[in-house]
Amino acid sequence: FVGNSTYLDDHGPPPQKVLPFPSQVVYNRVGKCGSRTVVLLLRILSEKHGFNLVTSDIHNKTRLTKNEQMELIKNISTAEQPYLFTRHVHFLNFSRFGGDQPVYINIIRDPVNRFLSNYFFRRFGDWRGEQNHMIRTPSMRQEERYLDINVCILENYPECSNPRLFYIIPYFCGQHPRCREPGEWALERAKLNVNENFLLVGILEELEDVLLLLERFLPHYFKDVLSIYKNPEHRKLGNLTVTVKKTVPSPEAIQILYQRMRYEYEFYYYVKEQFHLLKRKFGLKSHIRKPRPRPEFFIPSPLETEEPMDDEEEDDEKWLEDIYKR
Repeated sequence: FVGNSTYLDDHGPPPQKVLPFPSQVVYNRVGKCGSRTVVLLLRILSEKHGFNLVTSDIHNKTRLTKNEQMELIKNISTAEQPYLFTRHVHFLNFSRFGGDQPVYINIIRDPVNRFLSNYFFRRFGDWRGEQNHMIRTPSMRQEERYLDINVCILENYPECSNPRLFYIIPYFCGQHPRCREPGEWALERAKLNVNENFLLVGILEELEDVLLLLERFLPHYFKDVLSIYKNPEHRKLGNLTVTVKKTVPSPEAIQILYQRMRYEYEFYYYVKEQFHLLKRKFGLKSHIRKPRPRPEFFIPSPLETEEPMDDEEEDDEKWLEDIYKR
């Protein structure tokens, strides 16, 4: 650089103005981890702060071919900045395809609770309407819809056994086929990506602290998020998304789930620890009850790797838009 007068002569046009904050953010939201609540907040925030909220109509395709990855990365990368892109999709490595790696954020929750929420949501929906589940899973037979959760777990139905219980880790591990195989390889790769590519992975059980940190790290996107979240009107809307007809499995069934989800729990505790370190660093105290003791894991028998079931994710976008227009 040799002074303004000769800069254009020597270097051509000046570089694009760099925005003074991360201007490319991806929230590759994990299903049944509070993502509808956060997307509802993002809709309000994008209007308020003027960033580009890019959503997807595709809710049940988390795994992509190489061409699909390239296509999606190209589409995201050319969005008007600052943007926040959100979709249920396993981690995408932008730099592998020559793109700028965006800042990633995500939220996870206790794996058994996430699984139970999904199990009953697929069958019975939530308070938005008792008939929603019929539209969402029309091909589900009545005996499957009313299948007792204990029977599903104890009798090893596919929906309640591996690898379909291996759900959270692939969102952080990525698109490699081994990311869907329950094991150390996927676990370690997911941890590495959390460290290298995620600005924040929060814990749903401590959502207010997650929102506080997002506001601190990404103010252009999340300024005032906590006051919006605590607004009684918003709280009322949030209650509509609570899954109905949940029942708690027997202790024996839960212990079996813990065994089957041992890698998910290793990951969950790792993320939780990182999250608490971050909270302490920024002076946030954890106002939570003493955690339950970690489950005693037994090494599961060798896990077969079959193609996991497609995520039966709901089409929330239209619903959220309707609510926001009211």
